[in-house]
Amino acid sequence: MRASASALECLIVTFDDSNAVSNSGLILPITLAERLGLRDLFDSHIDLEDRPGRANAGRRAMAIIASILAGGDCVNDTAILESPNAQVILGQIMPAPSTLGVFLRSFETSDIADVERVAALLLKRAWLAGAGPGDESLTIDVDSTICQVYGNKKEGAGFGYTKVRGYHPHLAAVGKTGDILGIVTREGNANTARGAGEFVTQVINNARAAGATGEITMRFDSGFYSRAVRDAASAGDVRICITTRMSKRLKQVIAAIPEETWTSIPYWLEGGADVAEVKYRAFARDRQDVRLIVRRVKPTPGSQLALFSDYDYHAFITDRQGETLFLEADHRAHAQIELVIKDLKGGSGWNHVPSRCMNANAVWLALV
Repeated sequence: MRASASALECLIVTFDDSNAVSNSGLILPITLAERLGLRDLFDSHIDLEDRPGRANAGRRAMAIIASILAGGDCVNDTAILESPNAQVILGQIMPAPSTLGVFLRSFETSDIADVERVAALLLKRAWLAGAGPGDESLTIDVDSTICQVYGNKKEGAGFGYTKVRGYHPHLAAVGKTGDILGIVTREGNANTARGAGEFVTQVINNARAAGATGEITMRFDSGFYSRAVRDAASAGDVRICITTRMSKRLKQVIAAIPEETWTSIPYWLEGGADVAEVKYRAFARDRQDVRLIVRRVKPTPGSQLALFSDYDYHAFITDRQGETLFLEADHRAHAQIELVIKDLKGGSGWNHVPSRCMNANAVWLALV
């Protein structure tokens, strides 16, 4: 590489070394994928029968994954890896974008579960190789997000609670590492709670099958506040922390908390945040109370909220053991799943789903 400046003080950079290889950063992840046998997993578990894209499932899936890792967010972006040097890195011939498009569109709804199965088996191999929690405790964050689309011809895309057209997938990730434990693509107008119980069961099964033998805790926001989620976690012997919806009954419970019960916690505004705990009957027909932990926060001085409210309240239910202050601080850490979502959208292909076919887009998100 040589750099020179012209009379106009413009910096000109020239790559003239015959050994320079674009996208050489793919060497590490592709080598890891090969050692974990990812290509073989696709070949063994993906059967598209007699559909047009049935051939070489492993090679085509690996080509899409490599393109996503290199920054591609649509099928045509796979063309950036068609150079001979890039194909040496990948260890395979790069299929044409049109071929990969046919491959994605060949998936039917029943085949998407096979892609999810490949992801679960890959996770198991990685964890058995030393990347997993083993018998240590494991915290899993569950959330949903909107993957925005453009145009009105994409199957399943719709307007949800954010008023943005797109898909509304569920996802689950390990709190400490960001390892993805499950993804389910859903229509854009799907309510957050729809199918949440089944998804929780799938995530628990994936974690246990991958080798997590210790205690598991799952953290949720208020969109997952439902009996189905609570019961699915309980059936899987998993502890929960779920943000509650601020119902009229809950507001009455919070208002009845004695002032001396509140404990101050560190906050940027002196005396600006406190925590308290009471017993709470979470759902109708429940026979036992659960722990309700509440954080109250003073409005920022000078804000509009400060004119109408003394505190803003955030509450969650939990069946975990431990000190109130520790559990409250740990539950706030659920927000870190937003960083996982940011990475998926900003650098891993979730900011754009490439096909008009919903099944093809579901496979794309799973490959990410």
